[in-house]
Amino acid sequence: MPNEIEAKMKVEDFALIRQKLKSTNAKRVGSVLETNTFFDSAEKNLVAKDTGLRLRRTRDDATGAEHFIITVKGPQQSGQLKNREEAEVNVEDGDDATAVLKALGYAPTLTFEKRRESWKLDDCKIELDDLPILGKFVEIEGPDESAVMSVREKLKMANAPLNPNGLRHNARQAPARIGG
Repeated sequence: MPNEIEAKMKVEDFALIRQKLKSTNAKRVGSVLETNTFFDSAEKNLVAKDTGLRLRRTRDDATGAEHFIITVKGPQQSGQLKNREEAEVNVEDGDDATAVLKALGYAPTLTFEKRRESWKLDDCKIELDDLPILGKFVEIEGPDESAVMSVREKLKMANAPLNPNGLRHNARQAPARIGG
């Protein structure tokens, strides 16, 4: 499985980030409404292994088109950034995918929505995620730690606190102050 390597930082708002993205000639890819549903066994075997199983539905804000993706994430690896093995497969129908996961012994354990605005800069994807109650987050995902840290520096977010565990713990942090 390929690895997902990303930095995730909580911010107060996206205005300054959007300005920085535009000034670095980042390309805006689009925006979606995501519904993420996590699955696990009744015994919570996946969470016990620090493994995740998710069904994501995205609805494109511009076209209304819906897409469904099943994602399996391996345990968090050591390091400064969030780094986990990840495998994804597109599925045609969310209800059918849920039925298959349930037939395999997995049940929904958590569902949440978020608004996601996607950008591309260098070899990295930048996601501006707005989660009700939890707040606003910037995610920078790239092919390796060096690429992620380079984009983080270009966006003047080098001093923003990182948390390799992502939203699970980052939501409790105060939002980062973005440098000039």
